[in-house]
Amino acid sequence: MSQPTRRHHRKAEVETNDRALFDAARTVVAVDGAHASVSAIAAQAGIGIGSLYRRYRTKEALFQHLIEAGLDRWLAAAEAGLAHEDPWEGLTHYVLTGIDIGQGALGEIAGTIEITDTITEKNERCDLAVDALVARAHAAGVLRPDVARTDLHLLIEQLGKSPMIDQLRRQGRDDLVGMATQARARINAIALDGLRAGAPRPLPYEPSDDTLLSARWERTTTNP
Repeated sequence: MSQPTRRHHRKAEVETNDRALFDAARTVVAVDGAHASVSAIAAQAGIGIGSLYRRYRTKEALFQHLIEAGLDRWLAAAEAGLAHEDPWEGLTHYVLTGIDIGQGALGEIAGTIEITDTITEKNERCDLAVDALVARAHAAGVLRPDVARTDLHLLIEQLGKSPMIDQLRRQGRDDLVGMATQARARINAIALDGLRAGAPRPLPYEPSDDTLLSARWERTTTNP
């Protein structure tokens, strides 16, 4: 195997492990909150605990990396949305992809880890891309004019959690997971229609600023 091929294979392996770790952390944190253990996350991801600790020496380092990986996925979703010719389709692509990413589940660890400069920089890049998505949808007259970026992110966070599906999976009720997934898709569609221009009533209050989403991540407690 040539050196470039080995590097490509290694990069693909790291990306696969990162995705597995992110999805595992999302699942474990949804149940255990900030007390989620590295061993539980590793077991859920199917990755050896020794390998995990060789790469991330602390739980905080692991969570910091997972947040960065999640932001990379958010930015890719926003950029893919901007690549859509249709402003509404681009916006809905971002929202539905964000729901699937489910970064909101990691909100349970907010305030327990240090936010690095890299996390801040990636978050700012995501915000700029989503601002462009919103502005384009507003200009096209397809997004209700009183919806702001923070509204989208709060909506995505709420829809990204699915207590019923999580409960059914814990119960081993695979016979009902498909039905619950379809029901969730219907709810997502209802929510998306609520974003369309032409709503009969304006939204209450002014949209929240970034403080609502960012202040909770300021470190207030020590790591569990």
